[in-house]
Order: sequence, then C-alpha cells, then structure tokens
Amino acid sequence: MPRGGGMTGRAVALACKMVGGGSDGSMDLCARVCLVGEDEHVIFQTYVKPTLPVTNYRYEVTGIRPEYLRDAMPLKVAQRRIQEILCNGESLWKLRPRSYGRAKVLVGHGLDHDLERLGLEYPAFMIRDTAKYPPLMKTSKLSNSLKYLTQAYLGYDIHTGIQDPYEDCVAAMRLYIRMRSQAHQRDYNSGSGEAQNNYPAWRQRELDRMSPEELLALSASDYYCWCLDY
Repeated sequence: MPRGGGMTGRAVALACKMVGGGSDGSMDLCARVCLVGEDEHVIFQTYVKPTLPVTNYRYEVTGIRPEYLRDAMPLKVAQRRIQEILCNGESLWKLRPRSYGRAKVLVGHGLDHDLERLGLEYPAFMIRDTAKYPPLMKTSKLSNSLKYLTQAYLGYDIHTGIQDPYEDCVAAMRLYIRMRSQAHQRDYNSGSGEAQNNYPAWRQRELDRMSPEELLALSASDYYCWCLDY
C-alpha cells in the first residue's frame, strides 16, 4: 500500500479503529487513526493511547494487542497533529470563517462517531461523509455500510478479516472521488431520495463567490452535492 506521500488534492480521508472500554467492553475508545490523501498515500497514522482502561481489545476485528498501545501516542498529541493536517498547520480554533478555504475537506464513513471519539470538532460544511450522502443512502434500503458501498460502487470487498483503517480511508476516498465526478440533481432530502423543491443548476463560479456562511445556509435544508467540489 502507498505510504509516506504528501498531501495532494484538497481532500483528506480519516478513519479510526476502536477498542472497548467500560465494564462490559462496549464503550468505544479510539486506539488507531489514519489519514490518507487523494493519492491514497498515508499522511498520518498512529496507535492512540486510550484515556480510559481498555477492557476489550476486539483483536479479531482490530488486530490490536495491549503492547501496541503501551507506548502509543497520547490522544491530545494525536488531536493536535490531525488539526494541523486538516488546517494546514494552524489550529482549528485560530481559523476564521473566511480562511476556511485553506482547510482540507474531510472525507470518511461515520465521521461524527470518529470525531467524537477523537475529541475533535470540524465545520460541517467541510465534511463529506459517505454514510450520510443522499445518493449513496438511496443505494439500498438494507445497508449503506462502508463494506456494502465499497462492493456495490467499487467492485471489491473490504473487512474480510482484521480491519485496517487505511483500507477504510481508501474506500471512503474512492467513493468520494467517484461521486464527486458525477453531477447530481439536488432532489434528495435527508436521504429519502424523494423529489423536493426544484433548484437551478449551480455553477462553480457561482459557488466560488459564496462565503462559507452562505454555503452553510444553502445546504442546511438540502444536501450539498459533491460534484460542486470540482
């Protein structure tokens, strides 16, 4: 797999693997994180030392053993590194709305959960989540898991054994790039796929003139089509 490349393109994919905490091991604790660029090269990857005791390493899925986390990167250090990558060397809290253009588009599957476990926040209009994108959610009433979407849209299987966050990053990035390259009508609402209000086709030059606040307001009641990222 590609490793150690630079950040090419505007988007970065993120994926985590969780171990279990709590008395029954059901509490998700981030123990491994990976960030990948559009070229599928790893930008950042590390084991993360959970802030709570691990009671279930979920080895059959994660492949993580206790010794991997003994000297792992502290969560706060990982947070800082991820923020620097996404914000081009700046802390997210230092970015003002009009400077978000320097930040990276964040791609992933189930990013709300990953970001929560990492203790990070990121502007919603900069997130491209393959678990929430209406054209992908319409694919099947049974499942829009990353495993299903990868097989349906990309034609190969993932999660056939121990799961690698790099594999998840690549699958989410490939889905994003594929959907970004297709023009979609803005006729989905909350993933239902049902026709809503008719909107005029957006052009890139119109998008470029809009502020992040305007984009956020426009996308609040309807979905933001990824083809507009071109």
